[in-house]
Amino acid sequence: MIPVNNTALSAQTKKYLIECIDTGWISSEGKFVKNFESAFAKYIGTKYAVAVNSGTSALHLGLLSLGLKAGDEVILPASTIGACFFAIWYWGGVAVPVDVELDTYNLDPSLIEAAITPKTKAIMVVHLYGRPANLAAIMRIARKHNLVVIEDAAEAHGATIGQRKAGSFGKIGCFSFYANKLVTSGEGGMVVTNSLKLATKVKSLRGLARSKKNRFIYDDVGFSLNMSNLQAGVGLAQLDEIEAAIKQKQAMAASYKKNLADVSGLVLPKDFETGRQVYWMYAVRIEAKKFGCSRDKLAKLLWEKYQIQTRPFFNAPKIAFKPINRFQDKAFPIAEEIGQTGLYLPSGTGQKISDFELVATAIKAIQASLK
Repeated sequence: MIPVNNTALSAQTKKYLIECIDTGWISSEGKFVKNFESAFAKYIGTKYAVAVNSGTSALHLGLLSLGLKAGDEVILPASTIGACFFAIWYWGGVAVPVDVELDTYNLDPSLIEAAITPKTKAIMVVHLYGRPANLAAIMRIARKHNLVVIEDAAEAHGATIGQRKAGSFGKIGCFSFYANKLVTSGEGGMVVTNSLKLATKVKSLRGLARSKKNRFIYDDVGFSLNMSNLQAGVGLAQLDEIEAAIKQKQAMAASYKKNLADVSGLVLPKDFETGRQVYWMYAVRIEAKKFGCSRDKLAKLLWEKYQIQTRPFFNAPKIAFKPINRFQDKAFPIAEEIGQTGLYLPSGTGQKISDFELVATAIKAIQASLK
């Protein structure tokens, strides 16, 4: 079997975990939390980083720290995980999806201004599948309309635009350390910012908004969203290995590009020329008529014939939120198209180039069998 993701964990990970257990520091009070925050801020290039228990919590608290109110609108891409929408809805905000670019899968800057209203307060940028969004254009629009930019870089640890890291451009940057991410702590997230005020607010909110004078007096409606010392130890060890992990991801992408470039009907990721793409997942699209079958059939055959796991792209809002009856009257043509045709292939740092070569061979064999 070739799983869609298999993450490599370093020997240092076990060492840090054992230290947590031996010292008894397993809660959020342990030293690894602060060490991880400090190291991550330095790596991303921001002054502050605040660790939380998930990427969703990072988005939630990041938005709350900005002082947004119920009814305020936040623009975001129509192709992204539901957590981005939930982080807006949690505090009564209004999520305003905007369609994405067909060649990058990221928020289409040319469509943003048409979605801006007097209630629009922020733009949430998602760097999808490890490819940075067009932040130069988006930041220009944000400045023109006095909007705050918040970056979801959950899939883009170490990706760059020019020489700057994704997550360092907006007022707030948010990361996930879920098990399949380039830096993982099993579960976990991080908020990064250059604002002491915002960092202080996020720290307060994540820990029940306890007063500094008395831990049982509360300065706000807080949450229990801390990262544990155990998680931070894993994250810190993984951060030490991030550049090696990115090199592995890029070698994976180069292997797929070399071996799949001549496959008719298979649309490979577009090269990113103005920075570094980290290929969190190798995301392709299947043009059914040219390839010979649909995305879903290809995924089914890869699993049944070769035990190769894949995953579809995120669904467009109309499909993703149909059970809760949201966006049923909204059309997002590109998000809908890629939601039906997009597939990401095995892309883990714990996998070998030979695994990726087997995936490419299997895809070619399936296409040949369809003719």
